[in-house]
Amino acid sequence: MPDAGKAGYSQISVVDASRLAFVSGQVAWRADGGAVPDTLAGQMPVVIDNLQSALAAIGADTCDIAQMRVYMVDLTPDSVDVAMTMIATFLGGVQPSLTGVGVAALASPELLVEIEMVVRIGA
Repeated sequence: MPDAGKAGYSQISVVDASRLAFVSGQVAWRADGGAVPDTLAGQMPVVIDNLQSALAAIGADTCDIAQMRVYMVDLTPDSVDVAMTMIATFLGGVQPSLTGVGVAALASPELLVEIEMVVRIGA
């Protein structure tokens, strides 16, 4: 398999037997109901904040993420670069399995990215 580590993720993730949390796709909706930014670069920090909140809610950290799926509208090399740069910063060197999927639309027309996670808890 190609060396996915160069891109900041792993081809395969193996986790010890434990409980798993399946975190629904997080989008750029803010807890306070604030406006959704209109660019991918603006939406990614909000999505990452939501991912961090989800991890905190289950007592987990990025090292507990087994898998991530990233859904993006208008998936292009430039949009992948924007998203993966911010995801790599969020992960801080952790490399879970990651799948990127280009989609025609998400749950609301203003949304450009959605990220879901499978996370081990109680390890």
